[in-house]
Amino acid sequence: VQLQASGGGLVQAGGSLRLSCAASGRRFSDYAIAWLRQTPGKAREFVAIISRSGDTAYYGNSVVGRFTISRDNTKNTVALQMNSLKPDDTAVYYCAARKGSIYYADEQDFDSWGQGTLVTVSS
Repeated sequence: VQLQASGGGLVQAGGSLRLSCAASGRRFSDYAIAWLRQTPGKAREFVAIISRSGDTAYYGNSVVGRFTISRDNTKNTVALQMNSLKPDDTAVYYCAARKGSIYYADEQDFDSWGQGTLVTVSS
């Protein structure tokens, strides 16, 4: 499955953005989809993941209660709604696909990655 992330931009602290991950290729519903983010000089950080059917989702501690992940298997898309944004949320956001289980041990478990979209939150 090929992924393309979009929706990044510049927003003030306290604002909202909605990221989208569009998929093409193989059966989208076979894949759990995750969002991860990375800032320069730091390791990539887990943000959220959603199961193949969309009935289960997990969030990183730093975003729980502010971000919501959802998917539409009829449109082959996953969205990340980001509210109450903070300057610390500034990063390049990547979507990634893992065939099968929502659970993963490390980033090598993902089968494909999108190109990333930059989110900048100003204070």
